[in-house]
Amino acid sequence: MNTSQILSREALDFVSALAREFKARRRQILQARTNRQAALDQGELPNFLPETAEIRNSSWSIVPPPSDLLDRRVEITGPASNRKMVINALNSRANVYMSDSEDSESPTWENILGGQLNLYDAVRRTISLDSPKKKYRLNERTAVLMYRPRGWHLLERHFLVDGEPIPAALFDFGLYFFHNVRELLAQGTGPYFYLPKLESHQEARLWHDVFAFAEDRLNIPRSSIRATVLIETILAAFEMEEILWELQEYSAGLNCGRWDYIFSFIKKFRSLPGFVLPDRAQVTMDKGFLSAYVIKLIQVCHARGAHAIGGMSAYIPVKNDPEANDEAFAQVRADKEREVQAGHDGTWVAHPGLVSIAKEIFDSKMPEAQQLHVKPSRNIGAQDLLQIPEGEITEEGVRTNIRVGIQYLEAWLSGRGAVPINNLMEDTATAEICRAQLWQWINHGAKTSSGRTITADWIEDLVRSDSYLLGKYQVAGRLFLDLVVQPHFAEFLTLPAYEAVIGKESKKDERSLEGN
Repeated sequence: MNTSQILSREALDFVSALAREFKARRRQILQARTNRQAALDQGELPNFLPETAEIRNSSWSIVPPPSDLLDRRVEITGPASNRKMVINALNSRANVYMSDSEDSESPTWENILGGQLNLYDAVRRTISLDSPKKKYRLNERTAVLMYRPRGWHLLERHFLVDGEPIPAALFDFGLYFFHNVRELLAQGTGPYFYLPKLESHQEARLWHDVFAFAEDRLNIPRSSIRATVLIETILAAFEMEEILWELQEYSAGLNCGRWDYIFSFIKKFRSLPGFVLPDRAQVTMDKGFLSAYVIKLIQVCHARGAHAIGGMSAYIPVKNDPEANDEAFAQVRADKEREVQAGHDGTWVAHPGLVSIAKEIFDSKMPEAQQLHVKPSRNIGAQDLLQIPEGEITEEGVRTNIRVGIQYLEAWLSGRGAVPINNLMEDTATAEICRAQLWQWINHGAKTSSGRTITADWIEDLVRSDSYLLGKYQVAGRLFLDLVVQPHFAEFLTLPAYEAVIGKESKKDERSLEGN
């Protein structure tokens, strides 16, 4: 398989049909997001929807999971474009591998097409890689493959339909589904997806209709697709049952996407002075709105027969530093013990070296394939989901946000979306927290624990003092600083950053494709 075959006329006709059918509805949901943000800016806080009370109060369950998704105790994630990572993840002894074109991917054209090629080969078990040190091949037994396309807010500017860039979500989903659905079904598995950054049940309904349209167009049996929704926005937390309901026969559970969830909390309440968060390191899963959201997600999932999957600790193994490595493993262990004791049916890890730790913990505390019988009794109300954790803002927290944000953005602009920084695995979501916190602190005149007011001038001085506007960091440093100090809050840093990527690619004469 090569790039021209991935971009075959038949495949491009299929994704073009998806775009024509759903691009208007995509625009509607993006406009609905804008309208909702305007209401939040005026102080209208979210609550459970009265018009969907019947869904929450009635008895129903999602469809039972297929046999290969019954046990999801350990799931590993990583970018689809990195061939070695794909092979290692599939061989990691995790139950599931979520191959990613979203937060851990830099969406260069080369990466997006490379990811599709890697997944095509992975599905057919022909994926391999020879390096000077090692030959990489798939083991006989591999993790179940799931795929995360990009979110609704992003476009793919290299493929035009009727003269307009295609929604990236439809491009990613469409190519993967078109090329792999029949092979997956023939193997006794299926096209399984993770859906990112949904903000409402209407957005889940849109995905439901995309799935149904795709299955019907290719004459695939209904309910072949299964999708797990990442609850990684604060608004989606108030509509979890409705989201499961809307996906109906496609539902495969919910996941606590913790890092994007923190970012969403800052972003949605950015105009409200009562919602200023402390340092990122102090916003932990056992406190405030995060603790409440975990309990609510498990309650909702288990009441509806759905898996409740935990999130990902940012800690990774540390080479050549036994003390730091022991600390990282201890942090991961504590995180996974908290999740299994809370009632999660599985968890995420970011590195193959952490699979055995997560599996050991879930095996000891969850002997069955899942623990749907665990139903936390605490009543979670709207105020619980909005509770601010206690903590302080430190000068080190300010500096860390600057360092991590700019170093990550530089890597992202260079084509790398999953980046180890200071022994933590950083991705787009964690970089979003860095710049969102700085913007929030500046715009609300927040003070550090030493009493210093955080201002745009101070942030710029810190950026300059660390030479982040020079050398290889010059473009990333300027872009990051602009995002932090500008009066208007950019919805996603990937939107202006993608324009920079496109600008670099245009110098290489990357031409756009046009659908029929």
